[in-house]
Amino acid sequence: MSDEKRATGTDYERFQASDEFQELKRRFRRFAFPMTAAFLAWYLLYVVLSGWARDFMGVKLFSSANIALIFGLLQFVSTFAIAWLYARHAERKLDPLADKIRGEVEAEVAAAAQIRTEARLDSAADAGAVAVADEGSGKQDPGTEDLGKAEDAR
Repeated sequence: MSDEKRATGTDYERFQASDEFQELKRRFRRFAFPMTAAFLAWYLLYVVLSGWARDFMGVKLFSSANIALIFGLLQFVSTFAIAWLYARHAERKLDPLADKIRGEVEAEVAAAAQIRTEARLDSAADAGAVAVADEGSGKQDPGTEDLGKAEDAR
């Protein structure tokens, strides 16, 4: 990922703007949009033929199976075929790139968390050093002076 894209935004916004993530989206869209259009056209053809070409859809092919029944069953077959094709496409084209991007995101987020943790530990150590220095100087916290006098007055 380029340095100028890492400069602003959250970790996830920066990765969404990366070339690798844009390639992942392009690969997904290149499969999903044409396949969706093809399936919708196929389904619309089935609906239109069922509504306006009843004679054609009623033609018996064998026994009691007509074209409408075969087309209807082919809707299920095409649905499962598209799911299988997408699984193959994702396994070959999307998953390797997604795994690479996920690894980069997780590494960057872990590194940032480590830096934040170290910064908190450093500031806690600095605060502890100041408290120890105050104790060693013999200074008493101004708020505790009145408390001591009140206890003595009892």
